[in-house]
Amino acid sequence: MEKKRSSRLLPVAIVVFVIGLIALIALFVMPAVADGETAPTAVYLLALCAPLGFLLAIAAALRTGRRTR
Repeated sequence: MEKKRSSRLLPVAIVVFVIGLIALIALFVMPAVADGETAPTAVYLLALCAPLGFLLAIAAALRTGRRTR
C-alpha cells in the first residue's frame, strides 16, 4: 500500500485566490460606495493574489498528478 501525501499547497492556493477575488470585488465597489474615490494601493496589491493563487493551484495539480505510462 502506498501512503498518500497530504499537500498543503492547494489549500494555500485557494485562500490566496479568494483573497485576490475579494480585493477585485472591492476595486469595483469602492468607487460606487466612496463617492468616486479609488481604492487604497493595498487593495490593488491584494488583487494580485488572484492570479498568484491560480498559478499555485496549477502547480499543486501538476505536483500531485499521476504520470501515465
